This record gives sequence, C-alpha cells and structure tokens, in this order.
Amino acid sequence: MPTLNFFRIFLITLICLVAFLFASPNFFYATVDKKLNDPTSSSSWPDFMPSTLVKLGLDLRGGVYMLLEVKTDDVIRDKFDFLWTDIRSSLIKKRKELGAIRRVDISGDKLQIQIGNPESVNLAIIEIEKFNSSSELFSSRWSGSVTRDVLEISSTDNVVTISFSEEQKKALEKQVIDQSLEIIRRRVDETGTREPTIQRQGRKRVLVQVPGLGSSEELIALLGKTAKLTFNEVVAMDTNSNFPTKLDETVVGSEQDKELFFLLKKRPVVSGENLTNAQPSFDENGLPAVSFNFNPSAALKFGNYTKENIGSPFAIVLDDVVISAPTIRSHIPGGSGIITGNFSVEESNRLAILLRSGALPAEIEVLELRTIGPELGRDSINAGKLAAVVGGVLVLVFMWLSYGLFGIFANIALILNIILVMALLSILGATLTLPGIAGIVLTIGMAVDANVLVFERIKEEIKRNSSVYNSIKTGYEKALSSIVDANVTTMIAAVILFFFGSGPIKGFSVTLGLGIITSVFTALLITRLFIDLYMLFYKPKFLRV
Repeated sequence: MPTLNFFRIFLITLICLVAFLFASPNFFYATVDKKLNDPTSSSSWPDFMPSTLVKLGLDLRGGVYMLLEVKTDDVIRDKFDFLWTDIRSSLIKKRKELGAIRRVDISGDKLQIQIGNPESVNLAIIEIEKFNSSSELFSSRWSGSVTRDVLEISSTDNVVTISFSEEQKKALEKQVIDQSLEIIRRRVDETGTREPTIQRQGRKRVLVQVPGLGSSEELIALLGKTAKLTFNEVVAMDTNSNFPTKLDETVVGSEQDKELFFLLKKRPVVSGENLTNAQPSFDENGLPAVSFNFNPSAALKFGNYTKENIGSPFAIVLDDVVISAPTIRSHIPGGSGIITGNFSVEESNRLAILLRSGALPAEIEVLELRTIGPELGRDSINAGKLAAVVGGVLVLVFMWLSYGLFGIFANIALILNIILVMALLSILGATLTLPGIAGIVLTIGMAVDANVLVFERIKEEIKRNSSVYNSIKTGYEKALSSIVDANVTTMIAAVILFFFGSGPIKGFSVTLGLGIITSVFTALLITRLFIDLYMLFYKPKFLRV
C-alpha cells in the first residue's frame, strides 16, 4: 500500500490554492477590469484579492493595429545639412587659401564641397577632419552616441566628399529606431491605454497594437507627428515668402495665419529635447495653452537670450510650422514659459503629451492601419469559449465512460490544469489571443493523453494478475518515459514557435508551452495523489479501470 507523504500533499495543495487565487480575477473579468480602469468605482471585487487579469489580444478585445516605417534616411540628410553649416563657417576663415567654397551635391546621403583652389584641397580636408571627433556632429537634431572617425572623407580633383561609413549608418539607424520605439511607447502610454504591443519589425518598421481603442484617429494624431519643437530667432516676418535668405536662415509658415511667413535662424536657441515637463494650462485670457519647463543648461541659454532680445519676437516652431510668435517683454529666468495659440482644450492636451514624450528623431509613415471593433472581439471570445467548453465536455465524458472512477480523477485534474494555465498567464502577464485559446484547447487533449497512457499501462499489469498497488506503481513507471518524450518534443516545437514566430503564433506557443508544464504536473502528481488516497482509504482488492 502507498504511504502518505504529507510534504507532497501540502505542496500540491498549496500550488492549487495559489493557482485558484491568481486565476479567480479572470472568472469575474468585467468586475475586476472596471476596478482597474476606475479605482473610484463601486466595484464589488475585494481589495485583498489579486487583480491581475490575463491580457486580451487585439483579436479578442478589439483595438487598433498599425504598421509604421521610420524614415531614417531623413536623419542622415539633416545631419549633413547642419554639418555643412558648421564646416562652411570653419572653411570661410581660410578663404584666402581655399578660394570659393560651395556645396555641389543635392542627394543628401553625402556632403560634397567644391574648393575654388584645387591646390588647397588637403588644407580643406585637414579642417574637415576636426569634425570627426566633434561632439557637435550629432547634437544638432538628435543626441545619439558619438564615436571617433564617424566620417569618411575623400577628394576627387577639387571636390571633397564626406559620407558615413556603412557601420556608422547601421549604428545611427539602430539608434533612431530604438529611440522611436521608446517615444512611441511613451506617447501611447500617455493616452492611458492598457497593455499596448510595440515592437520592431525588420530594419525600419515598428508594429503598434493597442487593444481596447475604438478609434484610430487619436492614435494617428499622436504617432503621426514628429513633434520636433524648437525656439528660433526671428529675422523678419511678412505676408510675402520671398525673403532674401542666407545659408543659416530658413523660411517657415504660420499655423494660425496661412498668409504670414517668418524668416528664422536655422539653428534654434533651444529645442524640445531640453524640456523636462509640459502640461496643458490656460493663458491670462483663459484660453487653452501649454506650460513648459527647461532643464538647467537650456534654462540658462533661454534666460540669456530673452535678456538680450527684449522687445523682439521669437518663434515657437513645431514640425516646421510656427505655432506661436510672442514678443519678448522681459527677461525670463528659471527656464519656464507658456505656449499660446489658437488651441482647443483637446489640442493643448495632445501637444503637452507630444512634448512630454519627446520628439521623434525621424518622421514615420503609416504603412498599414486596421481597426478591429469590440463586437468582433466579443464574437471571437464567444467562439473560443464555445470551442473550449465543447471540447472539454467531450473529453470529460470520454474519460468517465472509458476509465470510470479513475477517469473522474483525471477529469478533476484536467479542470485544475486549466486553472493552473490561467493563473500562470495572469502571473506572467502573457497576452491571450484567439490562437492562444486554440493552444488551451490543445492542452486539454494533451492533459488527458498522459492519463490515458498511465491507465492503459495499469490495465496491462492487471491482465498479468499483478496486485492492485503493483499494477498502479508499474503502470506509472512504464508510462513515464513515453509521457516525458511526447511532452519534451512538443515543448521544443513550442519554444521554436515562440522565438521564430510573431504575433498570434507567439500567443499559441505561450499557452501551449504553459499547458505542457501544467499537464505533466497534473497527470503525474495530482491524479496520482487522488489514486493513492483512494487506495489508502478504500483498500480495494480488485481494480476496474
């Protein structure tokens, strides 16, 4: 007869109780979800209970699917534009030796400079080499990491060509994508949306899935803007855009007055990268505005500029459009200010979100956009529930009719198995998708498969006239290797699907992998515990399986 191992009983009982505890919120999903979204609501879910829910994927909850492409080539083009301004200022100091200096390329993926005196090309290269280790090289628009010798400099006749190496281009591209991912994540999080999926796809693409969002318009408004904010010196303003411009100046239109144009210095006084906070507020007239704060270094620059330019206008530029051009009335120390404009409350709130999350280092393009309604998600959940219930009931009936009392033991273990899977999904924060439900249904079949192997082995031992206890013991021992082999090979497949698959395939592999672990636990430990307790208390002389 088997002996009671109280530690084993205690451990199995503890695991099952913890699983019940963490799985329980999912059986009251609407109540717990209401409490999580609105803590002030009168939800009946007790505070001492766990409130971690299984995340529902886009196909179950509905929401917005977006595939974006980050235009990294624009960053390289901008770098060369700013670099040309700096290099030109340096070369002009040696104009006597170099002669005329002008930029001759328009492609943007490299910088070509024509030197008037061909004999002084080497002197020009020496001057340009100084920028190879300059920290200013990457600080003009986006502060990425700087390595030495990032520029490849060559010359043909009297033309000097400056370009990035392939390694540097890939490094810059990776940094732009990484920063874009982080900023997109911040912008989505600022909307209060729960559990978005934001991940890189390929070299330049970003996948964004936001469950529970009924409309894509707000998301496009947030993610579609680069939100490059700069504070620029105003050289002139007029209703005519035909300004005589210098190389370090640019013409920008007004957002409020489409007929008004500004001539601005290209290099900003300070930029949005230096902001530490931005909040929606109201101006002195009670109109919506955005208040902001700079970090200490930018606050000093901004303070000095306002002190030296009292009475002059300065432009606040967002994505190459002047959104406000106030006149500096007094010295503004401390690095705080307010952006006014023809804003609505929603627009001021959206602008504050964009400024808090930071500017995208490059523009993004929406390649694919899908909105999945919550009705479709509910239909998917109902279909998944129906499949799981029908499959589960058929398996329970089959096990009971085939193996009698032992089949009932296996059925109880199967129910515990599903609860364990739900608890693990909640604890790990995994996302349940429609293919994930298919993985749970498959888990139901695999869970009883181990029990079937054991029971058939026990039946074989009974036919050999072994004793009741020896039949059970030998049956488990002989079935163990088959159970382990079958589950290990399936687990290998689940791991491969997880690492090489994406989206729904990963959802399927997660539930399948967790189901394999819980199936082995319930078949070899829980069902065996029920059988051992039955043998101890009832001591049957004959065993009918």
